[in-house]
Amino acid sequence: MAVIKILPHPEYCPQGARVEAAAGTSICEALLDNDIRIEHACDMSCACTTCHVIVREGFNSLGEMDESEEDLLDRAWGLEPNSRLSCQAIVAQQDLTVEIPRYSINHAKENH
Repeated sequence: MAVIKILPHPEYCPQGARVEAAAGTSICEALLDNDIRIEHACDMSCACTTCHVIVREGFNSLGEMDESEEDLLDRAWGLEPNSRLSCQAIVAQQDLTVEIPRYSINHAKENH
């Protein structure tokens, strides 16, 4: 089991959190399984950027990105070199520290 440390986010986990995740689980699944309601407008099908996270520690332990994730990340708010779509970032054995960006591009949530 890996430990995922989530940095404080004003909406999803104001105090920050630590959750355990089995290898093979996506970061998104691990957060949702632990009541951290990260956005995932496409139901984790790699079709949007609402579950974008920045991996502050442990980035290299995650599986490589495929081309569709790379293309989508180009549209993510607050993109950084260590950004991933949490629905596509599969946990290995190494502990992670992730930051959920303050904003996302979610037209449904914004009532567009």
